[in-house]
Amino acid sequence: MGFFSKIKEGLKKTRDSMSKQVEIMLNSFTKIDESLFEELEELLVMGDVGVHTAEHICNTLRKQVKEQGVTDPNKIYDMIREIVTDMMRGGEELNISTKPSVILVIGVNGVGKTTTIGKIASRLIKEEKKKVILGAADTFRAAAIEQLEVWAERSGADLVKQAEGSDPASVVFDSIAAAKARSADVVICDTAGRLHNKKHLMDELSKINRVIDRELPGADKEVLLVLDATTGQNAVNQAREFKNAANITGIVLTKLDGTARGGVVLAIREELDLPVKFIGVGEQVDDLQPFHAEEFAAALFER
Repeated sequence: MGFFSKIKEGLKKTRDSMSKQVEIMLNSFTKIDESLFEELEELLVMGDVGVHTAEHICNTLRKQVKEQGVTDPNKIYDMIREIVTDMMRGGEELNISTKPSVILVIGVNGVGKTTTIGKIASRLIKEEKKKVILGAADTFRAAAIEQLEVWAERSGADLVKQAEGSDPASVVFDSIAAAKARSADVVICDTAGRLHNKKHLMDELSKINRVIDRELPGADKEVLLVLDATTGQNAVNQAREFKNAANITGIVLTKLDGTARGGVVLAIREELDLPVKFIGVGEQVDDLQPFHAEEFAAALFER
């Protein structure tokens, strides 16, 4: 299955619940008036786009309709797609050009952090021919270390680990030391699934960041927050809390194929000004896809 086909298939539930409803609604109008915009905004909010983002889309539409003299409601659908493309564009690429670079992966339990790490490692090793080291800095759960071991073996990455209950910052230190010694390109560090209201866990994250900055001054560093798309607006709230506590550089949105709430991607991008780096549209290794605004909007608002 091709790249676009994967995303299109992965967004099917969201497209059926939101985009198709918008298209049906637009077909019921013979002219563009305020009631059309009100109904459109309501459908977008119901599609987990969020109130603020739905307002933004509709206000941009109103302006464009007026400026361009658009009178046909059928043209609105394609205009929405263009607005969404513009809104989602920017910062999608991973910034990992230094050797080594660091990717720190954070998020609450159950969102698919460890699996995401394994899939990113596979992509970097197989497609970009990079040497990758995985740091098992989620030391609270033995299962997390074991799971990362499986992914290291599967992807061909090296693994750095310590005993369960070790200091996570110490694991990160060891991982960076190993990367320097083995001339690795990228270090990807797992972290404990943290509840954003637990101060000591956030303090731990600060400690990890200090170790990275001290051991690799000037290195490229991505802090990726993994969110579960099936949680809808709760994912936006999680992202907001994490953004306040950590210097997040991008979002990975998992389980898009299993939900009709994919509109939440728009809310995260617009409300929090955080770029989406990857989206998960299935269980397979290559189902974690780099995010591209054009393909995403085209798949979401396909006719």
